[in-house]
Amino acid sequence: MTVLVTGGAGYIGSITTRLLVERGFGVVVLDSLELGHRAAVNDVPLVVGNIADSDLVTRVCREHKVSDVVHFAAYKAVGESMQNPTKYFDNNVAGTHSLIAAVVSAGVENVVFSSTAAIYGDPDIVPVTEDAEVRCESVYAATKRMTEQILEWYSATRNLRSVSLRYFNAAGAASDGTLGEDWRYSQNLVPHVMKALLGFAPALKVFGNDYSTPDGTGIRDYIHVEDLAESHVAALQYLRGGGDTMICNVGTGVGTSVMDIISTTERVTGRAVPYDIAPRRAGDPARYFANASKAERVLGWTSRRLLDDIIASAFAWHSAHPHGHAASQA
Repeated sequence: MTVLVTGGAGYIGSITTRLLVERGFGVVVLDSLELGHRAAVNDVPLVVGNIADSDLVTRVCREHKVSDVVHFAAYKAVGESMQNPTKYFDNNVAGTHSLIAAVVSAGVENVVFSSTAAIYGDPDIVPVTEDAEVRCESVYAATKRMTEQILEWYSATRNLRSVSLRYFNAAGAASDGTLGEDWRYSQNLVPHVMKALLGFAPALKVFGNDYSTPDGTGIRDYIHVEDLAESHVAALQYLRGGGDTMICNVGTGVGTSVMDIISTTERVTGRAVPYDIAPRRAGDPARYFANASKAERVLGWTSRRLLDDIIASAFAWHSAHPHGHAASQA
């Protein structure tokens, strides 16, 4: 039986795809290659297409005997989602619903969904548990919550079970330096730190140094992308073992400030990070990190890699691939 990985040619998707193969799963990738790269998939079967193409999804499921889906394919730029909500509702919600309806009709029973901790907005209590109030503050976050609800209702009305993984800040690259994030499309902090460090961008902008935190900068939960990939495998194994539909956080449970990222980068790389202090951004919480005890208790998963590992792997990847996978595809 085969796992269909949507968005498997992207950053997190490609690293998860490789891990699934290493763990002995049969895998087929569906990716539009709008933001993903063929080179990231290597020799795993790749179908180029859109998740909203029900006929294509049905054919892939039948030809590859797909039994499970790991769903990454989505737009994820918060700012863009507010400027172009139609794009996000069409792809992240309507497209995902078409995908789910097609795979259920094809007999798929298990879905692991790439959700987001952005669903919590600015939480009242940190670390954040799954019981925290849902406060979607962007169209992007709302589309992820809508998809969770779609999966919950399909679980209640059809033979489908799912795990929605609400993850915090994915960071780092594959430990062997062959897979990583394309900083041209990223809004994440670590790629921007690397871009400034390596001279491909002006000084990094640190948004606010007057928060009520030890060093005045915002605190977030940065999880190594390989740990994140392992959480998807753990969720898939949980579902294959008969686990019920559920939602859980995926994070380290450790808060790391922007200045922690900068100082760790300087120590690990031996280079200075150029940065300027800028005003706070509206809506940015001071502290935001996970309580991931449910993932440990139910999935048997916990993060293992450290901030040093995140920085070292990101530095190795971006140093060797400043244009992502584009050069290797040229």
